[in-house]
Amino acid sequence: MKAPQRLQALIDEGLIDTVVRQLMSGKEAMVYVVRCGDETRCAKVYKEADKRSFRQAVDYTENRRVKNSREARAMAKGTRFGRKVTEAIWQSAEVDALYRLAAAGVRVPTPHNFLEGVLLMDLVTDAHGDAAPRLNDVVFSPEDAIRHHASLLKEVMRMLCAGIVHGDLSEFNVLLAEDGPVIIDLPQAVDAAGNNHARRMLLRDVGNLRDFFGQFAPALLATHYGEEIWHLYERGLLRPETELTGAFVHETGPVDLRSVLREVDDAREEEAARRLRMQTPRQ
Repeated sequence: MKAPQRLQALIDEGLIDTVVRQLMSGKEAMVYVVRCGDETRCAKVYKEADKRSFRQAVDYTENRRVKNSREARAMAKGTRFGRKVTEAIWQSAEVDALYRLAAAGVRVPTPHNFLEGVLLMDLVTDAHGDAAPRLNDVVFSPEDAIRHHASLLKEVMRMLCAGIVHGDLSEFNVLLAEDGPVIIDLPQAVDAAGNNHARRMLLRDVGNLRDFFGQFAPALLATHYGEEIWHLYERGLLRPETELTGAFVHETGPVDLRSVLREVDDAREEEAARRLRMQTPRQ
C-alpha cells in the first residue's frame, strides 16, 4: 500500500522498508504492519490530540515530569506550545513504559524506535504468523480462562514490581499471541509510587480481567486479587513470583464518602470508555 505521510520520516531514515497494510484504527492511534529488512513489525502512529477520543485525564498525567518551568507554565495555560508539550509527554509515556517493562521481563511488544510521533515495535502474532487477536475477540474454555487470567496476574505483578500500573488494562488491550497474552497500549501508564490514583487504577485493571475471564470461569468472579496484590505491594512484600490466594479481608473503619463517590464517577467513565472501544472498528 502507499505509505501514509506520517510514516515517511521512518522510511527516509531507513527504519521502514515498506508498509504492508493498516492493522487497526483505535481511539488514540493508527497501527500499520510494516517490513523492516527481514522483520515484520508494526508502526503505531499517534493521532493528534484533537482527533483522539481518549481523554488525557488528570489522574493519568499526575506527577509526569516536564523539562523546565517554561513548559510547565505553557501546559498550565493551555497554549499551543503547551498542548504540544503535553502531547509529547503523553506519547513518550508509552515509549518509556515499554522499554522499562520489556527490561523487567513483562510480556509487552518489544519497542525498536520512536520518531516523529511514530512508535516502531514488534508485531504480536498468533500460531499462524498473523496479527494476534485481542482477548475480546476470543471465546475461552473455563480451563483456558483460568490459565490466561493467572498468567496476566503475573504480568500485572511484574509491572507493579517495576513501578508501573497500566491504568487502562482490559480485554481490549491484551493480545493473545501463540505463546500467551501480551499487554499493549500504555500511554496512560502511571508511576505506582508517584501517582495518588495508582491503587484505584490497579484495582480497576485487575477487576477488568476478573470480570472478563469470569464470563468463562464464574469462580473467578468471587476473587479479590487486586486488593491482595496492592496490600502486598504497599508492605514491600510483592514479588513477581508471589503466590496469590485471591482472598482478601477488607479493613473496617470510617467510610470516606468522597472516595466512594469518586469511585462511582470513575466506574461510569470506565463503562462509557468500554462502550466506545466496542464501537471502534478493528481492521
